[in-house]
Amino acid sequence: MSRNGPAQSSRAACRLNRVIDLLETGGVALGSFLPAGSLPDAVWASTSPYDFVVYEMEHNTFDVKDLRLSLQFMLDRRQIAQEAQAGRLGPRVVPFVRIPLNGRERGEWIIKQVLDAGVYGIVFPMINTVDDARHALQAARFPQGSGVEDTDPIGRRGHSPEAAMRYWGLSQPEYFDRADVWPLDRQGEVLPILQCETAEGVANLPAICRELKTPGLILISEGDLSVSLGCKGVYTAEVEAAVQHAVQVCREYGVPYGSPQATADNIAERIDNGFQFLMPTVRRDTSTLQKALTLIGRTATV
Repeated sequence: MSRNGPAQSSRAACRLNRVIDLLETGGVALGSFLPAGSLPDAVWASTSPYDFVVYEMEHNTFDVKDLRLSLQFMLDRRQIAQEAQAGRLGPRVVPFVRIPLNGRERGEWIIKQVLDAGVYGIVFPMINTVDDARHALQAARFPQGSGVEDTDPIGRRGHSPEAAMRYWGLSQPEYFDRADVWPLDRQGEVLPILQCETAEGVANLPAICRELKTPGLILISEGDLSVSLGCKGVYTAEVEAAVQHAVQVCREYGVPYGSPQATADNIAERIDNGFQFLMPTVRRDTSTLQKALTLIGRTATV
């Protein structure tokens, strides 16, 4: 939660969420969906060249125990020591989660529980209206105290940060200062990822960006968008037109945007088109990842 005065700039000397750092500096963040509860996948993810992983709990079983297990198996003592020597406290590969709630469903308990587990961001499916987006932001942030600048939308997250603050490596006051949503709070470390994936969502995107001003990252998801437009999951010219309309809205309002459907065929175009958050459509798709790394000038062994 933003504070007035010099403490605002000094309290976050080192960004924990490297995906936010990439978004702020104009970079491209690369990641993949993974199933929660798979120990081999969690271990692999922690040492991969990806910047983030999204634990898929929308279309898979929702079990917070599986999420907690995956988060723990992403921890590696040697990697932690190396990051600490470099002055970095945050994870090398940032864990996010996609929750099963559609935007119109008001289930704050799910949002609260995944944040309490220690994730650094949430993918919110089916954000179709301003109210959907506002509710997501409210549920993901604590109530703001006196003297803060960013009181709207008012936070509703309940207090039980013990597991999360231990996972982040922070004291309770430090966690409360930094576990706010970005970029509403510029020092926040929680990334709200709002899926724009229906014709209604595309139509209402200008109002979402205008009324909320800093809603987070817009994930333009052409799979469900195709279904919403009657194209039965096929990527048609109509779907591409809707995607480009959403891109133009995000550009107009200065909101970062991404796609969960990155392939070897379209990833170069997506990067050229300003997408900053890209996910190969196949789990552990190292060929697309390698192509993307080459395109953005990053060297890594895949």
